[in-house]
Amino acid sequence: MDRQVSIAIRHLYKIFGANPVRALEHVRAGTGKDALMAQHRHVLGLRDINIDMRAGDITVVMGLSGSGKSTLIRHVNRLIEPTAGEILVNGENILEFGETRLRELRRKQMSMVFQHFALLPHRTVLDNIGLARSVRGERRADFERDALHWLARVGLGGQEGQYPHQLSGGMQQRVGIARALTSNAPIMLMDEAFSALDPLIRTDMQDLLLELQTELQKTIIFISHDLDEALKLADHLVILKDGSVVQQGEPQEILLKPNDPYIVDFISDINRARVLRVRSVMDRAPETIPQVAGTVDVDATLESVIALSGGDTALSYAVRNRDTTVGYLNMQSLVRALVPTQAPRHGNRKQEKAQPAASGPAA
Repeated sequence: MDRQVSIAIRHLYKIFGANPVRALEHVRAGTGKDALMAQHRHVLGLRDINIDMRAGDITVVMGLSGSGKSTLIRHVNRLIEPTAGEILVNGENILEFGETRLRELRRKQMSMVFQHFALLPHRTVLDNIGLARSVRGERRADFERDALHWLARVGLGGQEGQYPHQLSGGMQQRVGIARALTSNAPIMLMDEAFSALDPLIRTDMQDLLLELQTELQKTIIFISHDLDEALKLADHLVILKDGSVVQQGEPQEILLKPNDPYIVDFISDINRARVLRVRSVMDRAPETIPQVAGTVDVDATLESVIALSGGDTALSYAVRNRDTTVGYLNMQSLVRALVPTQAPRHGNRKQEKAQPAASGPAA
C-alpha cells in the first residue's frame, strides 16, 4: 500500500529577474535557460516541477551546480517565493498561508539541517539543540530531556556543555541533526548537509541518518550533488538539470532504466555491484524453479552475492524477504545487470561533477 503523500509540488516555476511574470510567458512558450538569459536577462531557476514526496521516505534531489536543487528545497518552507505553482503540505497549499500560519509551519512542521552547521557560537551544545523549542516559548526544563536523549543518540552524550568551536566538523553536524530531531518536526529539510565533511565522516553521517530514519520514519528532503550519496540514501530520487526534472523514481529503477542520455552519462561511472540490490534483478516467477546453492536477502547488494558465489556464474540462489521466498537469482542475470548502458562522453561533465554546489539562486 502506498504511503500518504506528505509534500506535493505542482507545476512549480521560479524565475529570477526584474519581471519574472513576463519571463514566465517565454518559458512556457518553450524558451530554455540559456536563451532566457541571453534574450531576456532572466535566470530560470525551476521549470514545471512536479514531485510527490511520501511520508516516511527520504526524497533525494540531486544535480550538478546550477541545476536548481537548493532553490527547490528553499521553496518548501517558503524561504523563496515561487513565480508560479503550488506546494501542498498534507494537502494544504502553503503558498496561501499568511505570516502567522507560515511561522507555525516552520516552527512545528519542519526542521532544517544546513551544510555549514548554522550553530550559534555563543550558545552551548544543549542550548543549540533546544533552539527550535526555545523559540516556540518552551522552557529549558520542557525540552532538556529530549535534547539530551537525541544528543546521546547521535553519539555525543556528555558534550552538552561544550561550545561549537570546541567540536569537530562532524560533531557539529551531529549537533545539527540532534537539533532537528529535538524539534519533533515530522519533516526534515537537509540542504547538502554532509557536503562539508571529510569522506569517512560523511559516510558515518549517512549511516547514522539511515539508522535514525529506520526508527523515526520522518519525511526527509535531502539535497546532494553526489550520486553515490543519493543512491545510498534515497527512497525516491529526483535528478534535476537546468531547473527541470530529467528523471525521478526509485533509485534502482533509474540505474537500470535511465530515460535520458544525461542520466546515462551521469551514472556511467557508478559501481553497479555496490549499489544494485537483489530485488532489482531477481526473477520473481521463473518458468522452472532452479536448483539453488543457498539463499540471499532481497535487499542484499550484488557485490555481496558475488562474494558469496565466489564468482561462479553457474549458481542460482533463492531470494528471501524475511521468512518468505520471493524470487530466484541466477548469477548470469546478475552479471548482465552489471554491464552499464553506453553513453556519449560530454567533455566537461566530470569536471562539473567534481565541483561543489555553487552558491546563488540556481544552486
